[in-house]
Amino acid sequence: MPLAPTGELVARAVEDRSAVAAFNVITLEHIEAVIAGAEAAGAPVVLQVSENAVKFRYGRLLPLARAARAAAERAAVPVSLHLDHVQSDELLRQAPGAGFSSVMYDAARLPYPDNLAATRTAADWAHSQGLYIEAELGEVGGKDGRPPLDAHAPGARTDPAQARDFVGGTGVDALAVAVGSAHAMTTRTAALDHALLKRLSAALSVPLVLHGSSGVPDAGLVEAVAGGIAKVNVGTALNIAMTGAIREFLAAHPEAVDSRKYLSVGREAMALEVRRLIAVVTGAAGAATPS
Repeated sequence: MPLAPTGELVARAVEDRSAVAAFNVITLEHIEAVIAGAEAAGAPVVLQVSENAVKFRYGRLLPLARAARAAAERAAVPVSLHLDHVQSDELLRQAPGAGFSSVMYDAARLPYPDNLAATRTAADWAHSQGLYIEAELGEVGGKDGRPPLDAHAPGARTDPAQARDFVGGTGVDALAVAVGSAHAMTTRTAALDHALLKRLSAALSVPLVLHGSSGVPDAGLVEAVAGGIAKVNVGTALNIAMTGAIREFLAAHPEAVDSRKYLSVGREAMALEVRRLIAVVTGAAGAATPS
């Protein structure tokens, strides 16, 4: 089916008081696994390509983007393409031509006035191109090898009043909020501030996004969706599933050299995790019926 616009998937999730799952992809195996898992769950899904994934692919967006688009257009459930954690304006401007309907512009590292100004400029341009734009206020932390912020560090949590001003001043369509999760967590021990999340949801008129969801226990994710999260971003959990399955396979088959053997095992493990997260955690199972 044709690519789905991310904005429509998020809007539908808001209407259903649910969330759409968004998975970061690095390889073709990631792409295939996410779509297979979404089809098994009977739910829409967002394929996300981050700026770091583009850097890994020698700085070239199109090879992975075209693979994602080709796979998405053959999926039995709605699939959208989202360009994630973009800091480069040059990369941002490649999004429309590469098939992306949405971007997450990441200026959260900047002081608040600079974040607001840079995001406003990015949002104006994105909207002129028909792109749905997400931004971040506060700092989720843990990205690019940096440790998560201490819970009491400046910027470690999103302030509702500031978030209201930020959304109004930038015109973004969705906001990633810092409520206790962190990127790249390999243990599911993050404790979300659900009281803060409820305050943010009450203060803002745009959908809220949770980054760093791989480190949040299932019960925490379920409560976050009930508290107002409409898009749940997952990346590290897929890499954990893939790497663990490949390690187990190679330990049992030390003679193996055909990469298809262990990559297929890794792909299947990721697909199972995608299905589990969609069906059990976000409650989005059955939101789309395979045709």
